[in-house]
Amino acid sequence: MISLSEYLIVAALLFGIGMAGIIINRKNVIVLLMSIELILLAVNTNFLAFSYFLQNNIGQLFVFFILTVAAAEAAIGLAILVALFRRAKTIEVEKLDLLKG
Repeated sequence: MISLSEYLIVAALLFGIGMAGIIINRKNVIVLLMSIELILLAVNTNFLAFSYFLQNNIGQLFVFFILTVAAAEAAIGLAILVALFRRAKTIEVEKLDLLKG
């Protein structure tokens, strides 16, 4: 059987990869969105692991809501990305200054 610490190590690795993606690559919006999704996946892994080992279903309920918010975030983020790409012809963060007032 897989222990709790092994689940937490996997979640920490996912969180670290997500944070590295945000810190290292700030140019590409798609990579930023994928990094945010990795961070949310790490949080979900922690919730599921603690929910299983503590025999409590509240963690699974939180995972359901986090996945719902992540799906909405991905859909809205990609829609905004497509709209910006159609207008600016680029997805680099430094060149997207259309929202400045």
